[in-house]
Amino acid sequence: MGMEEIIAQKIANGIDPSALEVINESHLHAGHLDTDSKETHFRVKAVAEKFEGVSAVKRHQMVYGVLSEEFEAGLHALALELKAPSEA
Repeated sequence: MGMEEIIAQKIANGIDPSALEVINESHLHAGHLDTDSKETHFRVKAVAEKFEGVSAVKRHQMVYGVLSEEFEAGLHALALELKAPSEA
C-alpha cells in the first residue's frame, strides 16, 4: 500500500470525514529532499464533524497525530484544507 492510501485510510479511521481527498504533490518538490521517494508531499482536503468548533491549529494537530508514524517513516509535508460541515 502506498503512502497516499495509508494517509487516506488513517484519516478515514481516525477522523471519520464525510469528504476526503488526498493528493500526492511530491512531483512538485522534486530535488527538495535528499531522497528518491515520490511520496513525501501531500495535500489533504477533508470535511469532518470532529472539526466543528475546533480551531485550525487543533484541526491540524488532530491530523498530524493520526499520521505521526508516517512522518517518522519519511512523510515530509502536508498541505491541509480542513473544514467542518458548516463551513463546507
